[in-house]
Amino acid sequence: MNQPRAKISALGTYVPPRLLTNADLEKMVETSDEWIVNRVGIRERHIVDKGVATSDLALEASKKVLAKRGIRPGEVEAIIVATVTPDMLFPSTACLVQHKLGATGVWGFDLSAACSAFLYALQTGAQFIATGAHKKVLVIGADVMSSIIDYTDRATCVIFGDGAGAVILEAADNDLGLIDFIHEIDGSGGCSLYMPAGGSMHPATEETVTQRMHYVHQDGQAVFKFAVRRQIEVCERILQRNGLKVSDIDVFIPHQANLRIITATAERMGLKPESVVINIDRYGNTTAATIPLAMQTALEEGKLKKGSLVLLASVGAGFTVGATLLRWAY
Repeated sequence: MNQPRAKISALGTYVPPRLLTNADLEKMVETSDEWIVNRVGIRERHIVDKGVATSDLALEASKKVLAKRGIRPGEVEAIIVATVTPDMLFPSTACLVQHKLGATGVWGFDLSAACSAFLYALQTGAQFIATGAHKKVLVIGADVMSSIIDYTDRATCVIFGDGAGAVILEAADNDLGLIDFIHEIDGSGGCSLYMPAGGSMHPATEETVTQRMHYVHQDGQAVFKFAVRRQIEVCERILQRNGLKVSDIDVFIPHQANLRIITATAERMGLKPESVVINIDRYGNTTAATIPLAMQTALEEGKLKKGSLVLLASVGAGFTVGATLLRWAY
């Protein structure tokens, strides 16, 4: 028997109201609005206030998606939270979101894959739908990147922002929904984008704090080269094995890490410029939240319509790589 496809039946997003602009960063580190815009394409990003955690952003996005779908929290059967900035190592952020939502009788877990985490969580949730194990799965991508960013490091502090996005996955009764995916990891790139301390290798000590090892460390050049090359490869492979051409893609929603990565990928693949969704200028890199936030932008711009053939793509720390092909369901 053919397994049912999973579809995205609703989308909800949330970003904290506080803005951190390039002008603000000019007062904090040696940088300029012109340099930031030219190098990464960002003008502003949303940042949480003190005391606001990833579960708080995830909760707001979840409330929105449940309201849009018109269902109660208890109707969800599983919660998957994609994040690299959990409130704490344990309990999981999924547990915290479940409690804050009042979603009784559900189970769930966190998934860590950095910038590819939402795509990985999306496909994980889709398998529960495809097997018939669950009828409704809540998938959340949320990160408070400002909690692990060194705002004296001009190479990283200009890039990241905070945000959350959530979708409801259900079975499709037609040919809409998730079609195919390709995921890969390459641990040889782990030294190019990572947070050195806070885990079992380097537990928190006075030394790790003094050496600023609890912040994001990045080799920007290595990440850029890997991201462009591998993102193109997985996108071309997923199209080829589904008998599709680049011209068939209606909407391309890439991870929003760097405008130059997005444009280089789109140009080398030969994508139609109007099909490419870009909102990095307003949000920066929100890690696991970038794809759902970009989906919301695509909806607002009228690019996403029922039946649209959509290609999602991401590259993240690890390295993690992902591509998902779907037809938009509403």
